[in-house]
Amino acid sequence: MNISLRDPNIVMKLSRLGSFHQSKLSFLRSFLKEFKDWEYKRDLFELNEHGYGTAVYSFKKKNRVYSLICYANELNEDERSDRVIATKWDTAFTLFDGVPTKHDIERLQNEVPKQEFGRLSFKELALSRANKSVRVFNHVVESLSKGVQPDRELLDKVGYLYRTTAVYGSGKFGLADRFRIKDRKEIYGPFRLEMMLVYLVRQFTFDQVNHVAKNKNPKKAVKLDPEICRNLGIGNSTGLGMAPFIVNHPTLLNNWISARETSLKKIREIKNISNEEVELFLDCLKKSIKNITSWNTESEYQITKIKSLLTDLNKFIMHLDKEFNFKQDFAFNEMYLHLEKNYCEECIEYVVSMMMEPFDDIVTPLIQEMSSEEEKYFNIPTERTVADLKAILENKYSEILNIDFSKKENNLNFWFISKNKEEP
Repeated sequence: MNISLRDPNIVMKLSRLGSFHQSKLSFLRSFLKEFKDWEYKRDLFELNEHGYGTAVYSFKKKNRVYSLICYANELNEDERSDRVIATKWDTAFTLFDGVPTKHDIERLQNEVPKQEFGRLSFKELALSRANKSVRVFNHVVESLSKGVQPDRELLDKVGYLYRTTAVYGSGKFGLADRFRIKDRKEIYGPFRLEMMLVYLVRQFTFDQVNHVAKNKNPKKAVKLDPEICRNLGIGNSTGLGMAPFIVNHPTLLNNWISARETSLKKIREIKNISNEEVELFLDCLKKSIKNITSWNTESEYQITKIKSLLTDLNKFIMHLDKEFNFKQDFAFNEMYLHLEKNYCEECIEYVVSMMMEPFDDIVTPLIQEMSSEEEKYFNIPTERTVADLKAILENKYSEILNIDFSKKENNLNFWFISKNKEEP
């Protein structure tokens, strides 16, 4: 059976895109899969009793080493800001290509905390900064120093000890250009270096909070429970930069969506599903219900979507248990067609993500196609006419032509960069 890719007019609707959930294609998961057999080390940890100082973490495999250099700085309350125009942060980080020397660490100590105003070199691959959630960080320190674990409810609600306010790469502020490293197999997938940086920053936050608690009360302090750590990540202050990024990198967005759609197409084309594949799919689907119930949001819109997802997902699981026949030919195709007819978009796309779980052989090769050599696509074809462009818009982007710009609601919002604040 040959199944077509889904219609872009369905997939590329905002409501549908907003219903996508993490999958085996997700940047962090593909990073963890690639680096699971690399050696991880904490090479340097020179922090004072208050947690200020320098630390270095590394991933190593054979002759290749990537090192995260961390600078933790003392900050007054009135200096802490998540705005783009901020000039000081609780921590600043750079991902270094190789093993940094003492000279490198000293050189970068004068540059990395300055962020946009510093100068990096081709040896640095990514740059970031982060601020504490002061309330959560202090609560964790206070609890651990007394020999008890922090309030799980508070930590589950916030979800992090630190939040980044930017992650930069590929040539920004003197960082290494992409062409220097793009052929390395381990980082060919999307945002591998950025994911590595954030992953190591997360570990630093745990080590720092344990260190401060230990210094506060050396005799009674305990370490943060690994189970609690597993549920903590790194926060993101705004994510505003993602909107112009996607507009400016259309081939990347195309490749990300294409990988997901191709995965779904190939899974729907499988004639016979093994018992092991069925069991893994059902196990992931059912266990994930607990994860959904732990999601916290103050958005009424998102709360409604989560409720709809839970309602439909429970109905869908009941359907699978009582009525669905996994022994039929092209079972996943029949399942998908049933989803489209009976459930909300949130549920449909959630199950699409889960359908990928048993099929590593289908999904993994597609991860390698999620990057983009953008210079190949942006040589302007000067021989093309305005009529050609008009035809492309009419044939492939007809939805745009249906927007009535005479209506006020279609002209209310637009993107701009503030000259004073440098924020989108």
